Amino acid sequence: MIITKQTAAAKIAAYLHHEITLAELVDWSESALMEGEFDETDATAIAKVIARLGVADVRAFGLTWEDCEELLNQLGFIPRVEVVAA
Repeated sequence: MIITKQTAAAKIAAYLHHEITLAELVDWSESALMEGEFDETDATAIAKVIARLGVADVRAFGLTWEDCEELLNQLGFIPRVEVVAA
């Protein structure tokens, strides 16, 4: 499977929407680094973002909202927050 900027952004969005856990995001990124093929056009940016996600479960690195925002920006996306009544 070819991993694109959209693929990586969708995984980050799924994490931010609580659709996947941090552990699932890290597992996906580790698998993607070892087995995935990156879109040639953006391979460097994609690999950099996915590598960063791969260490998000290490206390020294973590993954904050600001980190996600920066990673999405590197992929060419801008996150938006929507607040709705519970």
